[in-house]
Amino acid sequence: MRLKGKNIGFGITGSHCTLEQILPEIEKIIQEGAEIFPVISPAIDLTDTRYGDAQEWKTKLSKATGRKVINSIVEIEPIGPSKLFDVYIIAPCTGNTLAKLANGITDTAVLMGAKAHLRNQRPLIVAVSTNDGLGFNAKNLSALLTAKHVYLVPFGQDQPFTKPNSLIAKLDLLLPTVLAALEGRQLQPLLVNYAHEEEV
Repeated sequence: MRLKGKNIGFGITGSHCTLEQILPEIEKIIQEGAEIFPVISPAIDLTDTRYGDAQEWKTKLSKATGRKVINSIVEIEPIGPSKLFDVYIIAPCTGNTLAKLANGITDTAVLMGAKAHLRNQRPLIVAVSTNDGLGFNAKNLSALLTAKHVYLVPFGQDQPFTKPNSLIAKLDLLLPTVLAALEGRQLQPLLVNYAHEEEV
């Protein structure tokens, strides 16, 4: 029970194709003794996709964590003054959220949660999932890599030949990243390899 007594905010943004991989990672963290507080972006709150209806995902998250999802800025803002969270996670973190986070924009519950949490100088964990991580968002990723109290889940190019700018975190490394961040260190290696398709 390496996370016994820890409260963890878990921000989830609209990389819908990644959501199915998030639930097992939440379970792993809970099994280590942590309490998870799910926080969702408007894309998760309101958008039905081929990967599932919005209400279906909210129900799954509530069932997995035993808590109502937080979906508003007003509801999440007090976690800063109350110092509720020991760790705050954004997974998956879309390119849109990545860009806003790097530039201090707080227009969703997930982003307000990150801002409110960082005021306490506690670990923020980011698991990127973006098609433009090596494109327009490369500068924003760089900003987070050099920011205090921000730790990245190791990531790599998932489809370097068909989507060369795409970066996706290895979500099975989320728990080890959290444990390392609580010790004040970035899990290494930061860059990881995926099984790649043949170059044509």
